[in-house]
Amino acid sequence: MINTNHLLKVGVAWVSIVYVVCFVVIALFPGVRPGFMRYGLHMGLDFGQNFLTIGTFIWGLIIWNIITLLGVWLFAVLFNTIKK
Repeated sequence: MINTNHLLKVGVAWVSIVYVVCFVVIALFPGVRPGFMRYGLHMGLDFGQNFLTIGTFIWGLIIWNIITLLGVWLFAVLFNTIKK
């Protein structure tokens, strides 16, 4: 049986670290964004403006943490309910 609360905390910590690193890399090196879009997300877009503000950082962090909580929770539920 997985400790769901511990797993959720680890998931949120992990996605928060990854999000901060990605945000900082894009802020410091905006030229990497098109390459990331092309090779990481398999799409190409012309963004036009760069929206890197404290507000977009905080909202992005909140959104990614909610997505992570839901994904990790679903994993824990499935892991605990599906028999070996």
